[in-house]
Amino acid sequence: MAVYVDHRIEAPDSVTSTSQIAWHPLHPLLAVASVSTASGGCVDIYLEQGEHGSDAHVERSFQVTSLSWHPSRPILAAGWETGEVVILNKQDKENHTVPLHHNATITVLNWSTNGTRLVSGDRHGILVVWRMDQRGRVHGPSLLKQDCGKSLCHCVFRPPPPGEDFVQLAKAAVSGDEKALDMFNWRKAGAGAPLKMGLQEGLSFFIALTDGSVHYVNEKGKTRHALSTDSLIQKLLFMEEREVLVVITENLQLSLHAITPEGEAEELMKVKLSGKTGHSADIILIDHSLIVTALGETVIRFWDLDRDENYVLSPDVQFGFEGGECINCVSYCSAKGLLAAGTNKGRIAMWRKAAESDQSTRVSEGKKWRLQAPTELEGSVTQIKWSSRRNLLAVNTTSSVVILSEQAMLSHFHQQVAIVQVSPSLFNVTSFSRGTTHSLRVDMNVNGIFATEDAVVFWNRKQVTVFECAGDTFRSAGSFPCDSPVLTVHGENLYTVEPYQVQVRTWQGTVKQLLVFSEAEGNPCLLDICGNFLAVGTDLSHFKIFDLSHREAKVHCSSKNFSELFPGLGGIASVKCNANGNKVSILVSKADGNIDSKICFYDVEMDKVTLFDFKAEQGNGREKLSSGQGIDKSVVEYPELRSHIPACHFWDQSESRLFVCEAILETGLEPPEQKENQTESTMGVWILSFFSTEEHGFLLQDSFPLPSSYQVLLGVEVPHYYFAKKLFFQRGCIYKPLGEAEKGQAESGSTEVSQMVARRPMRDFIGLGDCDKATRDAMLNFSFYLTAGDMDEAFKSIRLIKSEAVWENMARMCVKTQSLDVAKICLGNMGHARGAKALREAEQEPEQEARVAVLAIQLGMLEDAEQLYKDCKRYDLLNKFYQASNQWQKAIETAEAHDRVHLRTTYYSYAKYLEATGEQSLSLAHYEKSDTHRFEIPRMLSEDLQALESYVNKMKDKNLWKWWAQYLESQSEMESALKYYALAQDYFSLVRVHCFQGNIQKAAEIANETRNWAASYHLARQYESQDEIKQAVHFYTRAQAFNNAIRLCKEHNLDDQLMNLALLSSPEDMIEAACYYEEKGEQMDRAVMLYHKAGHFSKALELAFATQQFGALQLIAEDLDERSDPAVLARCSDFFIEHAQYKKAMELLLTAKKYHEALQLCLKQNLTITEEMAEKMTVSKDSQDLSEESRRELLEQIADCCMRQGNYHLATKKYTQAGNKLKAMRALLKSGDTEKIVFFAGVSRQREIYIMAANYLQSLDWCKDPEIMKNIISFYTKGQALDLLAGFYDACAQVEIDEYQNYEKAQGALTEAYKCLSKAKTRSPLEQESKLAHLQSKLTLIKRFIHARRVYCEDSKEAVRQCELLLAEQDYDTIIRHGDILGFLVEHYAQVEEFHMAYQYLVEMQKRIPVTNLSYYVTQQTLEAVYRGTGIPVSQTLVPQPALHSSMENKEMEEEVADEVEES
Repeated sequence: MAVYVDHRIEAPDSVTSTSQIAWHPLHPLLAVASVSTASGGCVDIYLEQGEHGSDAHVERSFQVTSLSWHPSRPILAAGWETGEVVILNKQDKENHTVPLHHNATITVLNWSTNGTRLVSGDRHGILVVWRMDQRGRVHGPSLLKQDCGKSLCHCVFRPPPPGEDFVQLAKAAVSGDEKALDMFNWRKAGAGAPLKMGLQEGLSFFIALTDGSVHYVNEKGKTRHALSTDSLIQKLLFMEEREVLVVITENLQLSLHAITPEGEAEELMKVKLSGKTGHSADIILIDHSLIVTALGETVIRFWDLDRDENYVLSPDVQFGFEGGECINCVSYCSAKGLLAAGTNKGRIAMWRKAAESDQSTRVSEGKKWRLQAPTELEGSVTQIKWSSRRNLLAVNTTSSVVILSEQAMLSHFHQQVAIVQVSPSLFNVTSFSRGTTHSLRVDMNVNGIFATEDAVVFWNRKQVTVFECAGDTFRSAGSFPCDSPVLTVHGENLYTVEPYQVQVRTWQGTVKQLLVFSEAEGNPCLLDICGNFLAVGTDLSHFKIFDLSHREAKVHCSSKNFSELFPGLGGIASVKCNANGNKVSILVSKADGNIDSKICFYDVEMDKVTLFDFKAEQGNGREKLSSGQGIDKSVVEYPELRSHIPACHFWDQSESRLFVCEAILETGLEPPEQKENQTESTMGVWILSFFSTEEHGFLLQDSFPLPSSYQVLLGVEVPHYYFAKKLFFQRGCIYKPLGEAEKGQAESGSTEVSQMVARRPMRDFIGLGDCDKATRDAMLNFSFYLTAGDMDEAFKSIRLIKSEAVWENMARMCVKTQSLDVAKICLGNMGHARGAKALREAEQEPEQEARVAVLAIQLGMLEDAEQLYKDCKRYDLLNKFYQASNQWQKAIETAEAHDRVHLRTTYYSYAKYLEATGEQSLSLAHYEKSDTHRFEIPRMLSEDLQALESYVNKMKDKNLWKWWAQYLESQSEMESALKYYALAQDYFSLVRVHCFQGNIQKAAEIANETRNWAASYHLARQYESQDEIKQAVHFYTRAQAFNNAIRLCKEHNLDDQLMNLALLSSPEDMIEAACYYEEKGEQMDRAVMLYHKAGHFSKALELAFATQQFGALQLIAEDLDERSDPAVLARCSDFFIEHAQYKKAMELLLTAKKYHEALQLCLKQNLTITEEMAEKMTVSKDSQDLSEESRRELLEQIADCCMRQGNYHLATKKYTQAGNKLKAMRALLKSGDTEKIVFFAGVSRQREIYIMAANYLQSLDWCKDPEIMKNIISFYTKGQALDLLAGFYDACAQVEIDEYQNYEKAQGALTEAYKCLSKAKTRSPLEQESKLAHLQSKLTLIKRFIHARRVYCEDSKEAVRQCELLLAEQDYDTIIRHGDILGFLVEHYAQVEEFHMAYQYLVEMQKRIPVTNLSYYVTQQTLEAVYRGTGIPVSQTLVPQPALHSSMENKEMEEEVADEVEES
């Protein structure tokens, strides 16, 4: 919390009132225009604490009308009512007068955005633009002078278009801005956004006239009319981001105008703002789109241009404002998010804007602003302005000008006395040992305070004032001048600092002792007292400890250099020691002045240092910089504290082991989720307590967030923490902290002094109150050992304590530590039987947190129980918890989101609760949600029948209509009951009531129309009682009550209807009807049918055989299956055989599992065995009916039968199932299914089958199908039939010669045949040798012929010679055809034109080869050439041609052969 200290400006004595104030945009300089009695008016410049600036005063005999600061330099322009414009240069301490161009009051005075232009305008409408130099002097003649004709009232410059200002960039680069330097560096500039050129200054502006018109003046001085309004313009604003001009008139008409680059205005929106007119309005634009107006009303009005919404804020009397207090002026500090407003009662109201994350779930825009405690001044506030420095606020009142300087609220706690600053001069002092609270006012600006049990000391670097406690009052005990920035008190001694020494003074300021420091140690600047020890820190990062227990202070710990102990960490920001003087804690100051995340500890006795870091990872929260025990536990186990830094730290005044610190979020590292549901001043603030010992190191004892009603931690003294409360209400000397202020108290003017300090018991001391020292020490030891994990020592510490409060507190602590074994002992010592029972029953819960939550509930720790249930996600137990604690809304939300299985139960329980509390309307709604309203609501409204009827009619629920109809029927209101029964569609009740009323015809109509079974049954009973049998049977049938209908038919001999009803009814009724027909001896066919339909096959067959009903027998046989009696099946099959119905008999035999009889029947009667029949005759391997041998025999018999019938595939399947693969293959070969033969051979893997398959494939046209050839070779190879494979290769060679004349391939095939035959194992070696010799002969001949053909191109004579030798060989034609050799010779001799030799070979060819085949070996052209060469006519040489068609067929054949040869 901040306190605003008021500094009244040191105005000259001649000043009577102030007309205007203006802060410089960058510097803490305040310009004040005043009315002077000595002269007409004056202008003065003041510093931040109200000091008058030297040589900054200008007086004239007339009034100041305008003030305008240069945007960057300390240069002020002042306009006067005579038209004079004076420039005050504070930096150069000189004043300049602008050349006189005006002779009327200056109404407009504005600098351009970069300060190189000055615009002035007067009441007569004269507009002048000046060029100004850096010292504020006019440079050359005016750039523009124009008479606008009307008085000028407002001016606003248009900012330059987007682009980098080189002047500003250059300044930033010189000052060391790396980004600016990179933009000027051509090597680095390419990596980022390109440097944009833009105007360095916006020179165009808008000027408003009193006639409501607005004109645009561009950078060249050209003026154009932009827009016009209906009345005088009160405010002119420019929204830079949107290029929009905002115009507000005196009648509060707001309009938005989009501005083009040329200055043209296009109206976007016009709206009338609410508020009273005729009062001077203070209007500002904040956050780029929010218009804020103060119109002298009790509220501030807001208009959001983005959302097109408006809302108001008003001062609240609960904060100390008066009713009807009006707001005159406003000012906004965007850096702090503070909106300040001045009232007519002299108060400054401030609203702080909430964080952005809070706005995401806003209820109303007005709730974004939080009102703060007011600051009180004298007189009515007329003007208020924030400085560029965020802690300065200038306020112009009717009596004076005051500069409010923000400083942190002062507070201190020591020796059970706490003092808290309420206002700049008012302090709240609380003594807990005496139980008293006082308000103390001092007449000085206070910079520091220190409280002890005997005195309170104030100082401000100029003066020290001591107030002594005298009973219930404070009296001044001394005051003396002193410029010490820090001060501490011990007993009757004050400790102040001077260069290189600490002074020990009396309360009156007399120096009693000097504690000297060397130059190397530095100047003392930090002091702290704990117990009897004084810790001193210097500006050169040294610290020293003094013992104050003697008459004079003595050195307890010699000077230590922090930089040597903790190298590279920085300087000392705060130093404190513990009550024994053996431990020192130090907060570290970084180079930028901010606090580091580390806390440094120094052990005086062990000369050991330890470092604790909030930002360290899990388990590394400490770092030992020397040998010895370090920190075993880390506060970093709380992830939310990773972005925190220590703000203040304290040691307990008497317990030397206890250390406490307050951790706050580091600037800029605040995670957004931590802002939710917290106030802005305590957001993310945590209180942490530790035990520090040599044996166990540094142990985290407790941690909790700072409560929202507390401002700051003041200190710790076992068993309490002490906090300063937030100030909520203040008016004069009356103030209230947050949580205690009530509107009624504020208005009553109660003089009771509120306590601004609160104390909170430590976790281990909750419920103990002010216990005695023995109990306090025992509990502290217990807490210490429990934190250290030493349970034996912990119990030893408290075993002698008999207080139930102590044990209860320990049980509460067990909730925090989740130590249920300890909790059981605590509950036993408390005598808490119910809690012990509940904890024992909770042991069945699997989650540890759920069991601990039960303990927390028994101890009344409901918030902890709630969190534990959430942590373990036991939303069912959380739901029960909420219900038990009457938190019904949370219970419903939990059930809806996480526990939907109990959602209806939750609704029901809440409805019961609401009913018990008399909330009938809400109870109705929740009974409906729980779906129990059909019973519960009639019960609840049973005493209010009118309301119940209204509810029933409103709900339109059939169940409720039925219930209401039943109620009306019970009240004998039959007509109304019929109406509601009809609405509920309860046709049974309608029929029942109509029958009761004797209207049976109407009842019959309803039963027939609706086909309702219950209604029909009731009506049938009515007809039966009236002996209307046919109607009764009819409605019994509609009601599906067939047994009753059958009963009536039997009783009244309605045999025709009986049969139909029996067929519709159950098997029992069918058998009963069949017995009826059998007893009568008539219509036996019906009896058989009914027995059959009822599933009584044996009886049906017996009766059918007895009565020779063959048709019925056939129907019965169709329903017989394997579950039927085998005897019945055999009898039926015999019956069908006798009547030559063999297929039906066959099916029955198979059903009866008489497979052999069925097979014999097939063979005897030549029945075709279908696949279905074969499958039925196939017995599974695991069947117990037949042995494996019998099964195989049966399967082979079935397969044999299938073979005889030509069903080879089925035979193959059965042979295979019987395990006889050879027979299966033979059957498959007969089928001719090549694909299946190949597949079966591949999966059988038997030599015989391979050979059979290959032999079969050889019978096919294997020449044209390479796949078949491949399979033949594969099967012969797998079957190891190499002799057969050799024969196949020999056949392949012959085919290659005969079909394709391909002797090369034939040679290859013969070679393979020779290889295979040579490897084969035959029965006759002689025969094998003969075959091999024959193959070898063939190979030799083929090789010679191939050789002759190959060498023909090189040596034709040799080739011819070889061919002639082949012709001379015996048996050469066994492998080489005559035509091939003779044709070769004919072709040769024809080519060399030895036609006679060619003719001789041609004649020989004609002898050996038919004439029709000559063209296959010799081309027609060769033939003709030979005949021509020999002179023999072709007709004489050729044999007479056969019929034409034969020659054509031969030609086609020759063409085919030729084609095949070409392909080969």
